[in-house]
Amino acid sequence: MNKGISSCLVIAAALLCSGAVCVSAAEVSQWYQWRGPNRDGISKDTGLLRQWPAGGPKLVWKAVGLGGGFSGVSLWRDRIFTMGDREDGSYLVALNRVDGKPLWSAKVGKAGGNDPQRPGPRCTPATDGARVITLGQYGELVCVDVAAGKELWRKSYQDDFGATTVPRWNFSESPLLDGDRVICLPGGPKGAMAALKKETGDLVWQSKEVTDSASYSSVIPAEIAGVRQYVAVTDIQVFGVAAADGKVLWRGNRAAKNVIPTPLYRDGIVFISSGYNIGFHGFRITAENGAFKAEQIYADPKIANQHGGSFLVGDRVYTSIDSGGLLTCLDFKTGKVVWQDKSVGKASLGCADGLLVVRSENGPVALVEATPEGYREKGRFDQPDRSKYNSWPHPVIAGARLYLRDQDILLCYDLKAG
Repeated sequence: MNKGISSCLVIAAALLCSGAVCVSAAEVSQWYQWRGPNRDGISKDTGLLRQWPAGGPKLVWKAVGLGGGFSGVSLWRDRIFTMGDREDGSYLVALNRVDGKPLWSAKVGKAGGNDPQRPGPRCTPATDGARVITLGQYGELVCVDVAAGKELWRKSYQDDFGATTVPRWNFSESPLLDGDRVICLPGGPKGAMAALKKETGDLVWQSKEVTDSASYSSVIPAEIAGVRQYVAVTDIQVFGVAAADGKVLWRGNRAAKNVIPTPLYRDGIVFISSGYNIGFHGFRITAENGAFKAEQIYADPKIANQHGGSFLVGDRVYTSIDSGGLLTCLDFKTGKVVWQDKSVGKASLGCADGLLVVRSENGPVALVEATPEGYREKGRFDQPDRSKYNSWPHPVIAGARLYLRDQDILLCYDLKAG
């Protein structure tokens, strides 16, 4: 190996070590935004516990003082980022990944929300290791530096992008960080989707052909028929726009209400699920002579996932549905149900190493194999220090640790086998 390259690797490895935890180069970008770097919710971790002991995995630390809300966590090197409401506003918070101790906080905007029974931010921040970008519940899109939380730029969904409607549960999406761009969904007559320069917040393009109001779902990137694009869902449709210029490439009609889950994509198929008796839909996206087309290939209103997320493992989709809180395994290509089980009830999911972490919104947390052969539970435990709110933030698995956010607290568990 070249001596210069070898020296750089040694220095890089040293920089990634902090305290008792050494974060490898492979882990650096492992969970830097909502649903991870691939936006599919699946961690690349391996070598995890295949069976939880009685009482669950070992609790490594508990962080407190995060503030209220339903934000998830993102991780970069030795830092964790999330959001929370305090008395004087909504804040972006940075924690030490080793022990959960606070590092800094940056005010994003107003606290509260349109629903006084469920106040607080919902966004999971995104980071590239130099800056952190997040969204306040009132449409404040803010970028700060990683080192100290100093504000670098700020935009308003209403003032800068023309959003005219604040959703019932406020702005809840998690912006997509894609290369040198930030992709977001302000909605409104100027264009539902916008692309910004991550360094400055300057507008690159806005998709004028789609003027739907903002939903609660977040954007995913996709390569379809050789064209880089962004896929999004509103309460009216699913659509894809060209990453280069924001031009709408295709649309699929899908009347829904309060769409929250992030879509899935693979091999020309877009899978979308939502609650309120809408259920799931599959669309096949094709292209001929540069013209794209979306065709619905399956649907089932009974398999409705309100907000717990869906995960594609192999050719199967795993999701928790509203009716009876059934953990459900579906065939991705056909939409047919493979199996269903009560599990822990209505839940949000995390996925790694062929395993699902199934977090009940008001009960225990279970470990379940992600297999089409049937429901195989491998342990469960009751989360300590439960708040009075439903546990809606999705479990995050990164660096062989499990992170569970519950309002003011964040719990970190050790999942490493052996």
